[in-house]
Amino acid sequence: MKKIIGISGSIMFDEGGMFPGYPRAYVNHDYVRSVLDAGGIPLIIPVNTDEEIIKAQLACIDGLVISGGYDVNPLLFGEEPHHLLGMTLAQRDTFDLALIKYALEMKKPILGICRGIQIINTACGGTLYQDCSLSEGSYIKHSQGHTPTQVSHSVKIEKDSYLYEIFGSQTLVNSFHHMSVKDLAPGFKITATAADGIIEAMEKETGSFILAVQWHPEMLSGVNQDMRKLFKLLLEKS
Repeated sequence: MKKIIGISGSIMFDEGGMFPGYPRAYVNHDYVRSVLDAGGIPLIIPVNTDEEIIKAQLACIDGLVISGGYDVNPLLFGEEPHHLLGMTLAQRDTFDLALIKYALEMKKPILGICRGIQIINTACGGTLYQDCSLSEGSYIKHSQGHTPTQVSHSVKIEKDSYLYEIFGSQTLVNSFHHMSVKDLAPGFKITATAADGIIEAMEKETGSFILAVQWHPEMLSGVNQDMRKLFKLLLEKS
């Protein structure tokens, strides 16, 4: 029986056309394709804020992908919004926090991607840089701005990690973010960093499987077999 992998959805708002401002449930198709290519059954989980419904949604899946998207509201980790903060969405924050909380309770394995690493770190007691420029020594361009299947910088990978088993000591990644992990949540370990010290991946040390990366493996998995292995790993843990 193939494993069902839930993909956290988001909400986008039409900027023009017939219905300006109209909300649409969506997730980028690369997430769906990556789960299919890894041998799983993708199931998009639409945003909602009803905890009982969220529990029921989680009960239908074997593993969970926390997808990318909006900035995380810094009030959630005890900071006022910086002028470099981008757009946030309260419903998405509430939804993701509940997904993570109940996925942990149900022991559902989680793969976090981009915003995923940020909201997981926040949910578990960590903090974020509201912009990479606020991290001392940061100099790498972390938002390449185009060509999702193109890698733009290297990351160093720590031994004794799932990532090391897949990539070895280093790999190249794409990069579409400006927030990043600051203070690591308790119970996690850093497993990859950029050359300027920005945290690029973390793994839960014990208990439920959580692996979260700052780059977008779903955009690379169609051209990079190693990136596809991240989704296969989630399936193995599910």
